[in-house]
Amino acid sequence: MGNRTLAIIKPDAVKNNLIGQIIKEITSAGFKIKAMKMVRLNKDSAGGFYEVHKERPFYNSLVEFMTSGPCVPIALEKDNAVAEFRKLIGATDPAEAAEGTIRKMFAQSKSENVVHGSDSDENAAIEISHFFSRKELLENYQ
Repeated sequence: MGNRTLAIIKPDAVKNNLIGQIIKEITSAGFKIKAMKMVRLNKDSAGGFYEVHKERPFYNSLVEFMTSGPCVPIALEKDNAVAEFRKLIGATDPAEAAEGTIRKMFAQSKSENVVHGSDSDENAAIEISHFFSRKELLENYQ
């Protein structure tokens, strides 16, 4: 089990001024922030990041949504980070998310669900490297 995962506070959460509240939930759950920045994805970057979903019907609307405003990618560290973070954020559809999860508390819909979390240790490593250079991560480990 890995100890890193990627979170992205999505454009809907940024627009609704939820960054601080979401970060508070993440750090209160024992995650350590190893790198963080605010970015505005373009279609190429968002399309590349979500390429695993390219054949799915929601791909184009997902890319459009993720390029609609700034987002905040965050490299997180905790034992069993991927599974623990996915438990913290809850189901993709906030109506199905457990009480106390980030999506239950803050998300408005299945398509605008305030936060992304890596789905495997392998994808976490790939996703973290999409947003953060090795130097950015190493400097934060000292």
